[in-house]
Amino acid sequence: MKKSLAMASLALAVSFGTIACKKKISDAELQTTATTVVTSNPSASVEVKDGTAHLSGTFEDEASKDAMIASLKAIPGIKDVMDMTTIAPAVVETVSAVDPEVQQKVTDAVKDFPSVKVEVVNGELTLTGNVSPEQARKIKMSVDALKAGKVNYNYTVK
Repeated sequence: MKKSLAMASLALAVSFGTIACKKKISDAELQTTATTVVTSNPSASVEVKDGTAHLSGTFEDEASKDAMIASLKAIPGIKDVMDMTTIAPAVVETVSAVDPEVQQKVTDAVKDFPSVKVEVVNGELTLTGNVSPEQARKIKMSVDALKAGKVNYNYTVK
């Protein structure tokens, strides 16, 4: 009986010794592996400290961020992932309310008046510059004939 108890104790000690001798992965090794994983998103970075990955940077959407966190958690030796990331705001394309063809026609109509500029301001066609009363009349008639829609005549009549 004493022999079996001694053998069981020895087996238990060896198993604990084997577990205790298991090689611990260093933060430097984890950093290398984590950095390799994060390179798929150039605007993100990771720092590993005490087995915890600190993820920072910007992601296009929540799904790509979650996928990156899952990839980091799958690395053997990473205990946890601290999320310090942001999601990039959606890019909104602004489209001018003025048709480029209409803008070009108005520009052509006032080409004889070099002091007058044709611009789109707040989505509306706007004419600016300095003109005489006679020039103002000619410009208005030319632009109105084009049926260009709403046009702001913000030029100065001298």
